[in-house]
Amino acid sequence: MRSVVIAGGGSGGHIEPALALADELRRADPHVGIVCLGTQRGLETRVVPARGYQLELIPPVPLPRKPSKDLLSVPSRMAAAVRAAGAVIDRAGAGVVVGFGGYVSTPAYLAARRHRVQVVVHEANPRPGLANQIGSRLTRHVFVGQAGTRLPHATLIGIPIRNEIASLDRLAMSDKARAHFGLRPDLPVLLVTGGSQGAASLNRAVLASAPSLLSAGVQVLHIVGPKSGTGLSVPTGEVPYVAIEYLDRMDLAYAAADFALCRAGAMTCAELTAVGLPAAYVPLPHGNGEQRLNAIPVERAGGGLIVDDAVISPEWVRNVLMRVLLDHDLVASMSRAAASLGHPNAAQALSARVLALADQAAGRPAGSGTPLSAQAAGMAGTSAARGANRHRGSHRGR
Repeated sequence: MRSVVIAGGGSGGHIEPALALADELRRADPHVGIVCLGTQRGLETRVVPARGYQLELIPPVPLPRKPSKDLLSVPSRMAAAVRAAGAVIDRAGAGVVVGFGGYVSTPAYLAARRHRVQVVVHEANPRPGLANQIGSRLTRHVFVGQAGTRLPHATLIGIPIRNEIASLDRLAMSDKARAHFGLRPDLPVLLVTGGSQGAASLNRAVLASAPSLLSAGVQVLHIVGPKSGTGLSVPTGEVPYVAIEYLDRMDLAYAAADFALCRAGAMTCAELTAVGLPAAYVPLPHGNGEQRLNAIPVERAGGGLIVDDAVISPEWVRNVLMRVLLDHDLVASMSRAAASLGHPNAAQALSARVLALADQAAGRPAGSGTPLSAQAAGMAGTSAARGANRHRGSHRGR
């Protein structure tokens, strides 16, 4: 039996692509063994079991970014984590360890190397983290989500995303999705989302400009977030303004929308380009600037705008965003441009590589298990062209 250990704990940016790969591995081979590695500190303790996967916890080993006394304890803590990861690999009988970065991946890579197990590295961000910088030196099987990511042996494959989003046909699902949210089929829809926790600056700007949006016939589907949305007053009227705290069916939101206003996390950019939804990206105003780097290729291709968080205001929404939203031809062109950068088959392509390595580890010809259902190494390279065709003329401002 094929068996794979997936290390992708910590943040949603590591967990979501890891689980998208797990889902695709299970679709390709229902008998594949999958064990996820995590730590007690990460979201994986809640998310991974909820998705139906076995989770094994190892000690976290955060690496200090600056010299400090904590640095002295790293070797002993790392050794303990490597031993724990190695024990999981042995119990699982794993032939492949796949890492997505974060605290849990470094000990997983080192343990896999020690136990002579194949290592696969996936880096979603344009600036690789330390764990994947280490992992990429232990294997030739290195895959990246974005062009230009600098890692040894890197192959561009895209970022694995959920199948319901990867396979989404926005045009075919549009009317059904709009009916689900109580939106009209004949007016354009702006989707506003700041991620799972919401974004206060986006919420304030859009709500304050709501009268102008609605009077212009622009519907709003606003995912306000459980924290940022507290106490917000939502307008009512003939043109719908739908506000919800949280949504776990983002495929329906994407199908209902013509344009998005959102943050620029790697997963957000990957999902929007995969479905061909143009957007105004508002990178987080703090951190290392990575969110801006995620959105730059989309902006350069003409599939979106980048707006500084400090610039987001009711005036910007009225004077800039509304002009774009009401230009049907421009939105359709931006949709095609966004789709040209998408990698909707990234999970399938990565799954095919991982299962081929699992077959090698088991000493059998690649692909000798359950058929890979049209998965091929070249999928990622042709997905952008198919996405562009799928989303041609997708704006629905009727």
